[in-house]
Amino acid sequence: NWGSLDRLLPSVSTGLSPRKRTTSQCKSEPPLLRTSKRTIYTAGRPPWYNEHGAQSKDAFVIGLCGGSASGKTTVARKIIEDLDVPWVVLLSMDSFYKVLSPEQQTRAASNDYNFDHPDAFDFDLLTHTLHKLKQGKSVKIPVYDFTTHGRQKEWKTVYGASVIIFEGIMAFADKKLLQLLDMKIFVDTDSDIRLVRRLRRDITERGRDIEGVIKQYNKFVKPAFEQYIEPTMRLADIVVPRGGGNMVAIDLIVQHVHSQLEERELSVRAALASAHQAQPLPQTLSVLESTPQVRGMHTIIRNKETSRDEFIFYSKRLMRLLIERALSFLPSQVRVVQTPQGEDYEGRTFHGKMITGVSILRAGETMEPALRAVCKDVRIGKILIQTNQDTGEPELHYLRLPKDISEDHVILMDCTVSTGAAAMMAVRVLLDHDVQEDKILLVSLLMAEMGVHSVAYAFPQVKIITTAVDKKVNDLFHIIPGIGNFGDRYFGTDAPPDWSDEEMDEPSY
Repeated sequence: NWGSLDRLLPSVSTGLSPRKRTTSQCKSEPPLLRTSKRTIYTAGRPPWYNEHGAQSKDAFVIGLCGGSASGKTTVARKIIEDLDVPWVVLLSMDSFYKVLSPEQQTRAASNDYNFDHPDAFDFDLLTHTLHKLKQGKSVKIPVYDFTTHGRQKEWKTVYGASVIIFEGIMAFADKKLLQLLDMKIFVDTDSDIRLVRRLRRDITERGRDIEGVIKQYNKFVKPAFEQYIEPTMRLADIVVPRGGGNMVAIDLIVQHVHSQLEERELSVRAALASAHQAQPLPQTLSVLESTPQVRGMHTIIRNKETSRDEFIFYSKRLMRLLIERALSFLPSQVRVVQTPQGEDYEGRTFHGKMITGVSILRAGETMEPALRAVCKDVRIGKILIQTNQDTGEPELHYLRLPKDISEDHVILMDCTVSTGAAAMMAVRVLLDHDVQEDKILLVSLLMAEMGVHSVAYAFPQVKIITTAVDKKVNDLFHIIPGIGNFGDRYFGTDAPPDWSDEEMDEPSY
């Protein structure tokens, strides 16, 4: 009768759903505002790198330790809820249990395997994963199956942490792990309450009998807490009695994390506007030859009187030429084929793994048909970047990249690039997913010199291909003479009065 057990627990209203076995995850989905016609992302990740393209400060890592069923996950979720910042990752030790041998699985089935011992965890994989995540890289997290005591075939990809909350019973048990933690919190909960919570969880969620749970608790859980977990309380910066119900402690933690995040804030766009200008255009830039045809198409799409149909038609023509030009920079090798006449022909063929297109939404998406038309079976990814109207900085709101993109040649597509802030953020995302810098081609219909310099300075191995480069960017970051807001002219929507030539587009799907 769980009513009797529930009465043993303190009455704490957390507003959270019942506790499930912890798994590593990103903070829900990006915040959304859905209407009948559009989806608007209401919060995004600000720049995590400087004008050189390098990550300037690591993610802030909070370590949460405590005994089994002490309320670590509840504390973690309350911190996430009260922080109210985007791109928070919850990393759980539960994901990093070692895969059991058949003999160990037999012992686990009879509650004779010790899951509460340091040897039960894969600390090497855990340390490597947390270190990479702290550096801003994309990581793969194992998904542990507590029924089979093994890892599922599909691992979860986690990316984009400004704050990482790492929780587990042995969170403070490894010296290398401790060095990665910026704040260490110990959740201290009465042992009787922890036992009641564990009984409820293991019986209701895992179908175990009460005798087996108590046997395991007395044989492994309680001794492990006394030997390995409780002594690490002295390492904590903050001890939280009573777990998730202690709102005073959680408020203090949230205030400290906010102050740390404020110290990490960057102003990338301002730095781009003042850096490395008046330099010769870089050698990594390739501008489409200004033939009468190309010049004529520019005349049409730049003309403010051009109708939407004409704008779309000639933009598509330019996009096709631009994509064909970009493909010519992909590596190739000699291939000899035999013609129908029985003669050998020495030609060329693509020399690489795969080609992937990644569009910066919304305007970059208009270039996808041109890529698909000339590159059969190309994979497509999407990145949504928007300007924060309060700070003027680009923010990453959403991304969807193909699996195993790291070895691909990537064609990054955006229709206009003014300061280069959005393009730089997109390139940084690709690098964080282990795409090689020299395998990235940035293609854009129109760029400002500032944007060219910004991208080339930060990422000197990225190839930049465009149909034209304009000299100036005004105080509103509009390209001069420019083309207007490409997305609004193409899709027939109205631009806000303070639009920028890049990353201002809102999604409209």
